[in-house]
Amino acid sequence: MSAADLESLEATERAFNAAMISNDPTRIAACITDDWVLVTPERGPVPAQAVLAAIRSGVLTHDTMTKTTHHVHLMGDVATVTGRGWNTGTFHGEPISADEWITDVYRREGNGWRCVLTHLTPACSDDQLGATRASR
Repeated sequence: MSAADLESLEATERAFNAAMISNDPTRIAACITDDWVLVTPERGPVPAQAVLAAIRSGVLTHDTMTKTTHHVHLMGDVATVTGRGWNTGTFHGEPISADEWITDVYRREGNGWRCVLTHLTPACSDDQLGATRASR
């Protein structure tokens, strides 16, 4: 993968994060495809329109969102970006925060990238991981 491709994908990730904390559905929609899907541990696959409607109505807001990229894989006009992410906000007026592993799948469109799928997995602390292994 070229340095230009890597920088382009990392810039795309930063723009996606900024769009999410803007809580502006139009700005977020510019980062995702119409058929984008968010896969969450709580609800499974959630279509783009449901996520955008929750943000538009104020049911879901984000105050912070940061990611540290751990792996980028480029396969022609498709790329995956996997990293650790942290975010805060509100859901139904209640505070939320998350520490999770995130994989975004992007499709190249012209000179840029748009996300087609985001998959979230809660990050486990070493203590949680040990307890999970011990219970098996």
